[in-house]
Amino acid sequence: MNLFRQLSLAVSLSILSFGLAGCASIQGSTLAGMSVANHSASVPAPKVDLSDTGNWWNERNAVLNERAQSGDHDLVMIGDSITHGWEGEGKEVWAKYYDHRNTMNIGIGGDRTQHVLWRLQNGNFDGQTPKLCVLMIGTNNFRSNTAVEIADGIKAIVREIRSQSPSTKILLLAIFPRFETPHVERTMLAEASGMASALADGVNVHYLNINDVFLTKDGTLSKEIMPDALHPNAHGYQLWAEAMESKIAELLGE
Repeated sequence: MNLFRQLSLAVSLSILSFGLAGCASIQGSTLAGMSVANHSASVPAPKVDLSDTGNWWNERNAVLNERAQSGDHDLVMIGDSITHGWEGEGKEVWAKYYDHRNTMNIGIGGDRTQHVLWRLQNGNFDGQTPKLCVLMIGTNNFRSNTAVEIADGIKAIVREIRSQSPSTKILLLAIFPRFETPHVERTMLAEASGMASALADGVNVHYLNINDVFLTKDGTLSKEIMPDALHPNAHGYQLWAEAMESKIAELLGE
């Protein structure tokens, strides 16, 4: 009987030890509980379908790598064409709000979550320990991914930033509205943003939804703000900057 009890105890301890080791491994791999499923939106990938645009994506990516190599930045804007557009329609607004803050723009038109994730791992974020990253991504995933998958892609990006620069705060913006009037896919993107907002802890990750500044009371996306119902014009960038200014100042410690 004593031998049986000893064997039983040994087996029980082995099972418990295995379980605890497994839990520790899972917690470590998900970085503070940011569990992410593997699928097209969350697995890093370069943009390879360039048939309609030539090699411009690779060229832009190379420019952003050079920006990162030029030195550390205090504020980094991360995203797709909407962020990229700070260098176009939003140029004057950028000069007013961000030039003096040592800010780097790493937006590329057409990018999905997986493309941003790949860029962060392949040069765009090298040597960077910014005080703050502003992230807004996911709108280009709407045809290929579900709301859950888009949220996973956003989570993977947040996890990557936190992994590379744990001291950096992240301001996660809700995906901007698209389509002139309320639309099922606009709703889906809002759902993705809502899921991703669960990452906000009020310390390292903060969530901000400024979408109301772009919409009328009935949900119409004004052409006077986003003429193509997706990309802000100069007025739209002004509204964007104004809407997040107090939060950026707070998170930068100004």
